[in-house]
Amino acid sequence: MNKFLIDDYQMTYLDVGQGPVIIFGHSFLMDSQMWWPQVEMLSQQYRCIVPDFWAHGESQNAPPSTKTLKDYAKQIIALMDKIKVDQFSIVGLSLGGMWGAEMVSLVPARVQSLVLMDTFVGLEPEVTYKKCSAILESILSAQRVSQAIIEALIPIFFARNAEQNTPELVAYLRRSLSNVGGDRATEIARIGQMVFGRRDQFNDIEQFDLPVLIAVGQEDVARPVLESFLMHDSIAGSELVQIPHAGHISNLEQPEFVSKMLLTFFAKVLSSK
Repeated sequence: MNKFLIDDYQMTYLDVGQGPVIIFGHSFLMDSQMWWPQVEMLSQQYRCIVPDFWAHGESQNAPPSTKTLKDYAKQIIALMDKIKVDQFSIVGLSLGGMWGAEMVSLVPARVQSLVLMDTFVGLEPEVTYKKCSAILESILSAQRVSQAIIEALIPIFFARNAEQNTPELVAYLRRSLSNVGGDRATEIARIGQMVFGRRDQFNDIEQFDLPVLIAVGQEDVARPVLESFLMHDSIAGSELVQIPHAGHISNLEQPEFVSKMLLTFFAKVLSSK
């Protein structure tokens, strides 16, 4: 893993392959490793840069100055400046899509294309916000992710019958969340508040002028298909793909489908760059 310092806080990131640059943003409560099936395939043609969000993977807790996803987007832009990458595309799933869209608004001339997967860049719907806030409060007070919360998150993260169809993914999530505790749990809760209390970007995305692919698991509970249709309607010229037999972490549930989808999209939009 590579390391980058922001205000003396360490961010880690993968940097694999050569060619046009693609930045990958992972989901809340996952880390850069979730993108490995896609990176393994796409890095044969592209340079894949995959940061660990603050308090995820090997990155340290966020600098105190990091208050919003826009702040984080600025930090990723600073990383691109540091490694001398001027032009790049973005693939963001869930949390990754939220800060990925912020990057487009901040440096539109530098972003060549954008893939928004299983995400929503509008305000969090009130019902979802209340549920998520209760979970985050529980993590904050207990300073750990309880078994009850883990079991509640599994059907939110994965497609129906995940226990039977993708038991290795369910086991991985259980293990990783069980290991979150103490100061890390407190910071995860703070990051979660940043995610679910995010700003509404719909006025911004209506101005987007770049190739955009929106993809969503057909069985995504966390970010229902309707939300992707709303973004698709707001971004002129965007494409929409529904990923069959996939929930929220669609790239791991249908890795081959997603990898081929991304290869097809980038071959089309980056071939003339």
